[in-house]
Amino acid sequence: METDYAIIGGGVVGLSTAWGLLKRGLTVTVLDGDDGSFRASRGNFGLVWVQSKGMNQPRYARWSQQSAAIWADFAAELGDNSGQTVPLEQNGGYDFHFSEETLQATVEKYEALKAELDGDYPFEVLGHNALRKEEPHIGSKVLGAILHHQDGHANPLKLLVALAADVRRMGGQVLTGKTVTDVTKADGFRITCADGTIVSAGKVVLSAGLGAAQLGPKLGFKAPVRAQRGQVLITEKLPKLINRPSLIARQVDEGGIQIGATNEEVGLDDGVTQTGISGLAAEAIAAYPALARAQLVRSWGALRVLSPDGLPIYQQSTQMPGAYLVTCHSGITLAAAHARLLPDWLEGTTDAPDLEVFSENRFPVS
Repeated sequence: METDYAIIGGGVVGLSTAWGLLKRGLTVTVLDGDDGSFRASRGNFGLVWVQSKGMNQPRYARWSQQSAAIWADFAAELGDNSGQTVPLEQNGGYDFHFSEETLQATVEKYEALKAELDGDYPFEVLGHNALRKEEPHIGSKVLGAILHHQDGHANPLKLLVALAADVRRMGGQVLTGKTVTDVTKADGFRITCADGTIVSAGKVVLSAGLGAAQLGPKLGFKAPVRAQRGQVLITEKLPKLINRPSLIARQVDEGGIQIGATNEEVGLDDGVTQTGISGLAAEAIAAYPALARAQLVRSWGALRVLSPDGLPIYQQSTQMPGAYLVTCHSGITLAAAHARLLPDWLEGTTDAPDLEVFSENRFPVS
């Protein structure tokens, strides 16, 4: 099996990249893992989020903004082509605060970042009364919020389904149950899977999430990714209760309210704990007291994919030119950028985005 690009990893990051490459007339084969793989694309919170990104690196804020700005057009095209609707609401999002001190400290950070971005960072501060006009069900313990107007949320599972469908429609191969065990290079790349499948490719994109930690060194990457657990709760379907998403809760397109998420350094444990879900429930009720009466229907834990500084990694291998590492923990937010902009970087076109700040060179040799 021969292809222009072999993409290792069939989550949102890999499929978004595959989609963009196929749009440019290239041939693509996606190698996706088995059902036991850790899958951030199936367990994430579904935010298309700009605020708080890039506090220490404005280029990350700008990259997130670029993606958020083209997300609606990307979702519309993807839905039209695949026949699979990709629900998106992008009317802003909240950062809730339960104390004046944390609110003021965050506003100061946002103002500093706004200056770095030449004023392009549209947010406003809402006191409790102003917030209640926007969110009538907000609790009295919420003293205020930062409303960032570039934020929104999507249905990540429907995005994943639509991407897979449209990649196949355009002629891309999506091979499931494939665990890549080795990658070698002579005239081209030779990718070997545990079940004996072999793929020959001109270029390789490693977008395997946490799997990059094991496979990356074979391609000459440091791949310093780690897992961070996030636990999430889902309520029964409810009448409209929440108008805009926050990091605490969002009401999905189907009516249920998604509550999350924890930030736990527990290695590769994606389990659910009583302590974790109790803490989530308590914070959600403090924000929206009406949730105290809601029935919970399910919960889960999933693993984020994080670099040491939390920023994405975009790197071409120096040992195996033509092999690329693409990894981030904001695969939903950056899906549009990966689909519409990243292929230019992979192909080295003259209008490719400058992603040098996200290279592995920023990390010391371990």
